[in-house]
Amino acid sequence: MSALQSYLSGKWQTGQGDGHTLIDPSTDEKLGTAGAQGIDRAAAMTHARDVGGPALRALSFAERGALLKELSGVIHAEREALIEIGITNAGNTRGDAKFDIDGATGTLMAYAHFAKGLPDTAHIPDGDGLQLGRSPRFHGQHIWVARQGVAVHVNAFNFPAWGMAEKMACALLAGLPVLEKPGTPTAMMAERIAHLIVDSGVLPEGAFNFLCGEAGDLLDHLGPQDCLAFTGSSGTARKLRILPAFIERGARINVEADSLNASVLGPDVEPGSDTFDLFVRDAAREITQKTGQKCTATRRIMAPAETAPALAEALAEALQAIKVGDVHDSNHRMGPVTNGDQLTSVQEGIGTLAGASKIVTGGAERLGDRGCFVAPTLLLAEDAHADVFHADEVFGPVSSVLPYDGSVDEAAALVQRGLGSLVTSVYSDDRSFPVDLALQLAPWSGRLYLSGKRIADHGTGPGIVLPSMVHGGPGRAGGGEELGGLRGLQFYMQRTAIQGFKSTIEAAFGKPAAE
Repeated sequence: MSALQSYLSGKWQTGQGDGHTLIDPSTDEKLGTAGAQGIDRAAAMTHARDVGGPALRALSFAERGALLKELSGVIHAEREALIEIGITNAGNTRGDAKFDIDGATGTLMAYAHFAKGLPDTAHIPDGDGLQLGRSPRFHGQHIWVARQGVAVHVNAFNFPAWGMAEKMACALLAGLPVLEKPGTPTAMMAERIAHLIVDSGVLPEGAFNFLCGEAGDLLDHLGPQDCLAFTGSSGTARKLRILPAFIERGARINVEADSLNASVLGPDVEPGSDTFDLFVRDAAREITQKTGQKCTATRRIMAPAETAPALAEALAEALQAIKVGDVHDSNHRMGPVTNGDQLTSVQEGIGTLAGASKIVTGGAERLGDRGCFVAPTLLLAEDAHADVFHADEVFGPVSSVLPYDGSVDEAAALVQRGLGSLVTSVYSDDRSFPVDLALQLAPWSGRLYLSGKRIADHGTGPGIVLPSMVHGGPGRAGGGEELGGLRGLQFYMQRTAIQGFKSTIEAAFGKPAAE
């Protein structure tokens, strides 16, 4: 077995001790270890801040965008090798591995494109200038400038490529060096990408830093100009928010956490209709893609009471057609969950949900005598308002059908019981139902996906995160926000109000004249 490495303070380093063992979740084979014990994290932060930061900020936005384009190409060139790592270490099907890798390269390319619209200055004007007094002479202008710290990214295990790239693209374009810490169970993909980035020489030294293993005392070294973007459990997020770095030193924190995403079938949709079939296809994909280990996966399915049994039957049939097994065999369309701990968590979650519902298909039983396999599981609630469906997220191929009375108000009340979601989807061909429901759900949802027959051949499905649209959500989902085009840069920048003589302010800080 090989020991994965970290790239910190300008050199590759291997941690001391045994580290965490990484496995192939299809076969239980031990693949390697990841650990960072004994590595000086304070020195790594100083190196990133003092070496990487100035080098990045010396470049224009256009030049940083060109670097992102190069990085996308570097990663894409190793796509096949990275797919194999995703299959072996993450238990991905080939399609799921491509989904992760192509999401990473696509996001880097998108931000390379966004950079073309930015000015050739060290700042970005925020809106138009303002007259501040009786005379036009006293003038004000808001601007965005890069912070002078480090962007620390603590990423989740489910998207080792895409999760890292989407944070990295925004921070590097804004002008902050990054320190990436991948989710340890699937770190082989992230470590290979880290080697590609460093070996390519595309980025200035210190702009990219990589910690493979435990975080240790890393966050103790965050200062007032530093940022942390965290993706993971709400329990861990609660512990992070009260660290001195954030409550005493003013470092920034952005959280993407648990999300009981909902999908609502409108009362106008009849079984057998095109929109009904579209709903079934999309729901089945959201339950099984990445073995349900997606932050945007659908956990709660709301259907009118008279339609719910037919929907559960149709969706169960679609799930039963999916072949589950060792992803080294390309005939299998869903693989294992990430490791034994994750399998136990999913099994316990199914057991809890089953106490208030009927299992329509699947169940908590482990499939096979090796690996971390569980069947796609669909439950039909006895009482859609029972707390169990709106409490903890089961992070696996599991969803529950919750019957409602067909009204906007009850659908909204059920969705809101989740206390905040990354994405909520509504399927309806009615003109008013999805709009009325969307207005009630917008305060509780980071993104709303309104679907029906009119976009059946054009929509992405609710689970796709697009770099041009915001990703994040209120409440339980973490209260954070990423991506959203150039909005994604603002977490890594400072908005400052500049006041003074109009001609001086406009010449130095105003919007460039249109060509």
